[in-house]
Amino acid sequence: MSLLTHDEISQIHEASLDLLETIGVKLDHSEVFEKVCAAGAEGDCDGATVRMPRALVAQSIERAPRNICLADRRGNCTQVGADGGTVFWGGNALCVARGRERKEIESSDLAEITRLMDALENVHGVVGTSIADYQPKVRDFVGFRIMAENSTKHLRPVIFSPDGPLAIIEMAEVLSDDLPLSERPIVSFGYSIVSPFHWTSAALELFLRTSGHGLPMMVNSEPLAGGTAPITLAGLLVQANAEALSGVVIMQVLEPGRPTVFNLGFAHMLDMRTAMATSGAVQDALIAAAGAQIARHHGLPSASWISSDNAMCDAQSALEKALTGMLHARAGVNIIWGIGQIETEFTLSPEQAVIDDEMAAQLLRAQKGIEVSPETLALDVIRESVASGDFLRHDHTLEHFRREQIAGDLTAPKSRERWLAEGGLGLVDRAAGKANEILARPKAPTVTPEQSARLQAIEKKWLEKLT
Repeated sequence: MSLLTHDEISQIHEASLDLLETIGVKLDHSEVFEKVCAAGAEGDCDGATVRMPRALVAQSIERAPRNICLADRRGNCTQVGADGGTVFWGGNALCVARGRERKEIESSDLAEITRLMDALENVHGVVGTSIADYQPKVRDFVGFRIMAENSTKHLRPVIFSPDGPLAIIEMAEVLSDDLPLSERPIVSFGYSIVSPFHWTSAALELFLRTSGHGLPMMVNSEPLAGGTAPITLAGLLVQANAEALSGVVIMQVLEPGRPTVFNLGFAHMLDMRTAMATSGAVQDALIAAAGAQIARHHGLPSASWISSDNAMCDAQSALEKALTGMLHARAGVNIIWGIGQIETEFTLSPEQAVIDDEMAAQLLRAQKGIEVSPETLALDVIRESVASGDFLRHDHTLEHFRREQIAGDLTAPKSRERWLAEGGLGLVDRAAGKANEILARPKAPTVTPEQSARLQAIEKKWLEKLT
């Protein structure tokens, strides 16, 4: 699906390059500032703002890989990037909701969320959250340890302090069986620029401290249309493209060839009626879809975030996520965050996560489209079965039905009689039942006793250092 023509993308890109050359970006980190200037950027005398020439931007884009590996601890390496591929991840949040009740996420909640995400077939990565029962500056690596103890999927921690990434890399090296993380990137990182055009010391310290390991880094532009960026979608895309490109430059200066995800899909619009950001509206999905197109134009992997603006899991959240999710998937976004996300990304809902998992299965099936080949045209099958009218018993049906259809637990068709016999439950209640069933299962080990001991030792060392 294409929203923008090649000429329109070129116009957006040229405008972005003009902004990087004329107004530049602010870098709150002297070491990174000096390195970027040494690479060819022009620094202002205030020692903070750099203007990036077109040649430096083009060179940085060329250095970044077209495709990246997102590894898990089951030995899988999922390739996504400019050549295709889509995965779904969980989301970062402050709260968890069951029905109408909401509470701050604590470490026990993160463990449950991670176990649920690990069990959902179409969730490919687990994202860290805040954990209110720990001090902010240690939440990232404590959360990473909790995630590792409850999932073997790809892990994406959320960073709360400059030291957190160092502890996380130590832990990741334990989980990768001491293989170089560049060979088995089971963890990835990311950070957002502060719009307009301001990279904070926290972001740049993360970029610097995680360099040298070949780990994927997501550079996010997260402008708010009408608040921190132009209200027009085209104007927002000009600014977002420039901001993300500045992040690509920084990444490639610090570690040439580092896998870099180009993310315009975290942008929002300011609702002028309520002065609140939106995340479940169609315009947010249009930005994400256009962002994926622009990423492919650069030859880079893309990302986005789907959420509902509703405060609970219900028909509104299902409507918003299905509509926006289809636009994201059809546009070919590589990494789609937000499984289970509601309340404008503030909250995670287990019921919503279960519904979103089935939605992801449907969207991935839609991405595949319709295969047309001699085998699928099935001329011989039609000739053999037309007399009886019975295709059900044909070997061709048995061979192909699993590839052609999605059999969701929640949305499989049922007669009214069977539905009533099973309790006559609506979608949200069925999703809650499935979430409860998953969490009631015995916990499967995801780390060995030796790994657990080493993770605990690393965590203790850093807790003693930082608290």
